Amino acid sequence: MSPCWVTSSWVVAPHITRYYLLNRNRETKPYSHVSPIRTSILATITSQQDASSNGAGLFLPSQDSPTTLTRFVLENIRSSKAPEDIVDLISSIQFACKKIASLVSRAGITNLTGLFNEGKSINIQGEEQKKLDVLSNQVLKNALKYSGKMGVIASEEEDVPVTVDESFSGTYVAVFDPLDGSSNLDAAVATGTIFGIFKQEVSCLIEDMADNIEPSQLHCLASTLQPGSRLLAAGYCMYSSSTMMVLSLGHGTHGFTLDPEVGEFVLTHPYMKIPKRGQIYSFNEANYHQWDPVLQEYIENLKSGKNRSGKCYSLRYIGSLVADVHRTLLYGGVFGYPGDKKNPNGKLRLLYECAPMSYLIEQAGGKATNGKQRILDIVPNTTHERQPLILGSEEDVDELMHVYTKYAAKLQV
Repeated sequence: MSPCWVTSSWVVAPHITRYYLLNRNRETKPYSHVSPIRTSILATITSQQDASSNGAGLFLPSQDSPTTLTRFVLENIRSSKAPEDIVDLISSIQFACKKIASLVSRAGITNLTGLFNEGKSINIQGEEQKKLDVLSNQVLKNALKYSGKMGVIASEEEDVPVTVDESFSGTYVAVFDPLDGSSNLDAAVATGTIFGIFKQEVSCLIEDMADNIEPSQLHCLASTLQPGSRLLAAGYCMYSSSTMMVLSLGHGTHGFTLDPEVGEFVLTHPYMKIPKRGQIYSFNEANYHQWDPVLQEYIENLKSGKNRSGKCYSLRYIGSLVADVHRTLLYGGVFGYPGDKKNPNGKLRLLYECAPMSYLIEQAGGKATNGKQRILDIVPNTTHERQPLILGSEEDVDELMHVYTKYAAKLQV
């Protein structure tokens, strides 16, 4: 039997290889009956031979060893003072996000769209729960619980912080919105999971949040009410044309894309930086006449080009917080869900939405405010407290704050 090249499960005879090498620079194609797959294999062999003949070694693909999320977290821990057990938490979160991504992608064909319990299930926010709201919440709760690192788990979908069994308890506090933007789910618009991790100040268990709550449990609840500046980690996972996790452990903001072929989040956007100024504003302008005069003037200046940049801004508003913030992070500009006459404190929850998103934006070089103070400095009074939120490029947010300062000065005169 004559010697031959062996690659994968294909056997390529030497005379075919020689023929390909002799004819690769000609206009005529090698054997017309050779399939595209075999032609591709021959091209790979040729590349390997060329590399070997030049002393460069075998041909290697450009991403022979991508950085996975787990590998990134491990390397980050080695180079910083981050606690080692944060690895277990991030691993639990990424597992939950993979599961939720799968549920979202198949929702339309598995009867997971629409309202839970025929619309009779209302969460603490007074909102009707979607089927996937409830399911995603359970997936994330279980994943965090079985990490063995959680002391308190607080969810937007729960009335109170969630019970943690003693056998699984740890020393961290997790706050999360399991499926942000679920109202858009039936229209196949991007949704996402938002999360934040705090260090618990004391070790405790919340077993029963009844009216006769004990003082020790009240202290445990207080461990949840921490300002965003104390976050150890924050991130979101966006379920769209691709599934992407954006994460910060306090050393920059980094983006990971889920590779469906291997089932791993791979680092695709290291050290994300929001532009100093953008050219997009993202507000629900249907509420324009409900806003205060300061915000109205600011938006008018953006639209007319009378702002500091002298450029007219474009409006982009999806109505899904994760999607709108993700676009703002990539392209710059300003996103806002401000307070108005109907909802003076806005509608976004400080713990589950405002603080984690503000943390990510600041780590990427941007700013976040409620119009009066930095979001990350606000200490929550309740687990479901709402705050106005305006975040984005540093210069865009600074310009808005300048308008507020100008109006405050006028009122003092």
